[in-house]
Amino acid sequence: MLTISSFLKLLKESFRDLLPIILVILFFQLAIIQAIPDGWESTAIGLIIVGIGLAIFLLGLEVGIFPVGEGLARDFAIKGAIGWIVLFSFMLGFGTTVAEPALLVIADKASFVSNGRIDSFTLRMVVAFSVGFAIVLGVWRIIKGHPIHYYIITGYILVVAATAFSPSEIVGLAYDLGGVTTSTITVPLVAALGIGLASTIEGRNPILDGFGLIAFASLTPMIFVQFYGIYVYEFVDVVDFSGPISHQIGTSTSTGFVFDLSGMLKGILNIFFDVLPILAIIFFFQYMVLKKEIKNLKDILIGFVLVIIGLYAFVLGLEMGLFTLGETMAFQLTQQNNNIIIYTFAFAIGFSTTMAEPSLIAIAKKAKEISDERVNDFILRLYVAFGVAIGIALGAYRIVNGGEIVYYIVIGYMFVIFLTFMAPKYIVPIAYDSGGVTTSTVTVPLVAALGLGLATNIAGRDPLIDGFGLIAFASLFPILTVMIYGIVVDKIGVKGKKELLDIKHNELRYALADARNMKLATVNVHETDKRHSFRAHFSTIHVIVPKDKEEKALLVAKEAGATGVTITNAHGMGLKELSNFYNRLHSGNTDVHLMFIILSKRVNKMVQKIMLELDIVGEGAGIVYAQPITHLKGLTLSIDDL
Repeated sequence: MLTISSFLKLLKESFRDLLPIILVILFFQLAIIQAIPDGWESTAIGLIIVGIGLAIFLLGLEVGIFPVGEGLARDFAIKGAIGWIVLFSFMLGFGTTVAEPALLVIADKASFVSNGRIDSFTLRMVVAFSVGFAIVLGVWRIIKGHPIHYYIITGYILVVAATAFSPSEIVGLAYDLGGVTTSTITVPLVAALGIGLASTIEGRNPILDGFGLIAFASLTPMIFVQFYGIYVYEFVDVVDFSGPISHQIGTSTSTGFVFDLSGMLKGILNIFFDVLPILAIIFFFQYMVLKKEIKNLKDILIGFVLVIIGLYAFVLGLEMGLFTLGETMAFQLTQQNNNIIIYTFAFAIGFSTTMAEPSLIAIAKKAKEISDERVNDFILRLYVAFGVAIGIALGAYRIVNGGEIVYYIVIGYMFVIFLTFMAPKYIVPIAYDSGGVTTSTVTVPLVAALGLGLATNIAGRDPLIDGFGLIAFASLFPILTVMIYGIVVDKIGVKGKKELLDIKHNELRYALADARNMKLATVNVHETDKRHSFRAHFSTIHVIVPKDKEEKALLVAKEAGATGVTITNAHGMGLKELSNFYNRLHSGNTDVHLMFIILSKRVNKMVQKIMLELDIVGEGAGIVYAQPITHLKGLTLSIDDL
């Protein structure tokens, strides 16, 4: 909802999430490098702008993107037009990926370090097509209701198979591109599409079926890019590359940020053109295909404007010194001749940047909502951030010590498959999606700068072969940690909000019933004229046995604590007699019915004793059963009983 209070709440959360980044930078800069960075004032102002921009961006998501995405998915599902859903899914995946800033950064850098052999534009088209295909595949899974792990495990097998034939120069890049395709804009809209479909299609569960599209969008680029690499390195001749690189990582030489109105307008326009394909796709399908007006169009447009402004402010704040500072620190740390410091910095920067990642914040909030608060969004982000931190630290270890990335990734896949069958079903799609949302606006530039910086400054390392791959580690390990989170939550018995309310409601209902029953249970005191409100539960035990066992039944019951009995004559028939019961209607009473009223806490002992002594569970004839009593009046008990 678009209110001041909701914005202030998001603003508070944004600055809370940025605090780890600030602490990491300050610690390593002052305690390890022992130097005050140039332009620290610009960095401080930039972080403030990042916090404000993040809050505006998240508010825009809640007001604009999530409602329109879920509405489109719901309308498509109701319409039942599978063909249009498939086309919309492909265009959404392709359109949101082709202009993705993080993809542009990595594609340009890949072209640069490969001397032009990898074409930046072609690489982006391959990735965008693969994401479009992935969204179509994910939507098809939701429509058909297939378990997600069958698709994901098959995808892992295809990734490993493609790796066996791919040139080493393309493997790390392909793995990285699986993590950069899901951006701050793509993730919320794709998540809204999946959740909207799963919420509308009968028999689908939003949490089991709604999540998973992002996982598909992270997996298919690894396969498509490796096939592209096979083609490039097998059939394309080397072409010297000498053109300018527009989005290089680690090459910034700015020492500060100068506010320029024309530059700011240009930046906002660039963000607008990134969002424009998404708007065009939404309006085309809403008005031309569904032929239906968008409800609350004004709020939707305001939401998209807030997304644009918030995202621009977010990127602007990062550019005001934080990226440059991170790149400089990556270089300085390699000069310390202490690998432990590098691994520690990789872990810390991975954790802190992930906690501030807008895509993760958005998807965690949605996971909390859809899971009825069984999944805590902040704790989920902690587990994801911890997974990213482990992944980047391990990736840094691989670069420093050398080694094939495929061995690390394949072992990681094996653990993912193992945990998939151990973790609760509801957490598996969320875990798969978490691997895709961790590498976006904040994480990609800093992590890529770290990897390429290490590979450039460590002897014997190739930036193209060894520099890429950190993002792949950052995408893989959160899947493992989130599944572990699900197992922990399941073991300690965390309940959803509705489930807790139902339990409390039932407990209250039973407590009121118990209190009412106990209050109404009044007894007479033996050999007096007094009555007593006895706060205890009573039950009746009914024993039906042949007349010749009446005396034995009474003795056994007395020994078990019975203080009184009601005796009636009875006549019963078994299944054999029931088939010819007309001949037996006027036969004499051959059974006796004994009814005892006792305290409920004595029921088990008395029933067991009667069953054993009268052989009711063996060859003997008879039956015994108990019933709880409500509104008891007129029972007489002795002083000893009371």
